[in-house]
Amino acid sequence: MSALPGSAEGTAVTGLDSSPVEPASVDLPPLTEQTRLEAREIIARYPVPRSALLPMLHLVQSVQGYVSPEGVALCAEELGLTKAEVGAVATFYTMYKRRPTGRHLVSVCTNTLCGVLGGQRIMEALGADLGVHHDETAADGSITLEHAECLAACDYAPVVTVDYEFYDQQDVESARELVAALRRGEKPLPTRGAPLTDFKGISRQLAGFSQHADAAAAAAAVDAPGALDATLVGLRLAEQRGESAPPMPRSASSSSGAAPAEAAGVESAQRGAPEPAGRELADQNDGTETPAGTEPGTTGQGPATPSPSAPAPGKA
Repeated sequence: MSALPGSAEGTAVTGLDSSPVEPASVDLPPLTEQTRLEAREIIARYPVPRSALLPMLHLVQSVQGYVSPEGVALCAEELGLTKAEVGAVATFYTMYKRRPTGRHLVSVCTNTLCGVLGGQRIMEALGADLGVHHDETAADGSITLEHAECLAACDYAPVVTVDYEFYDQQDVESARELVAALRRGEKPLPTRGAPLTDFKGISRQLAGFSQHADAAAAAAAVDAPGALDATLVGLRLAEQRGESAPPMPRSASSSSGAAPAEAAGVESAQRGAPEPAGRELADQNDGTETPAGTEPGTTGQGPATPSPSAPAPGKA
């Protein structure tokens, strides 16, 4: 499938969005001095300031609902980066939105197992109900719908998430009912995980701040019930049968007790240890010392010099 850069179809296929950041709307909440202070609080968590950029972008989204030009500027100013450097990060990761997002972000997995079990049908049905395609927001501002390449929950396929909270084993009708409830302002409990808030709330959580109004609400989120039967069934059967995995074999020569693979990794890191096969040429001098046209054995780049162990051309 081919698609123009920046198109909804191209984003769905590649996961990359090259469309321009939309300008701020007149009713966009401003980034206040409190936002700037919280950004500095994030920066203080890291020994290298620019490491704070990812949670800072989530912080911007928690206020404005997407990474706005104003948000890019704030991050650049606080971190001493250019806007281009911030924009390069914000446009690489799909969790950073480049246009205003609805109250809730609904993600539908259409990858292999979810797709086989009905994920694509769910995506098409929700798109028809909302009048949108991938990465578009319903006219009432309630829902942004997106295709998700994988939600890492194959044992519960087909899976839909709302603001990154799981709604497992969906079908077309259950997903439509879920979205209808969200549009009415309801917040159905996820199958597992914390109670639902909204996209701005979960963005604040991802920035490293509590999204809950008070300690009681935060505690309720931590203690929320969940169904993990499919994931834990193997563990429970093993417990019932008294089964356990055999212990990892250990290297006889390893005094640290590390597993063989770990011990090998430590040993290869010692000075003078031979490089793994195939790495010598790739790592040597960054591959830039051989002048162009003189490297042997490559098409159109000079004569191929026989190795000492190889017979000369024309000789047996």
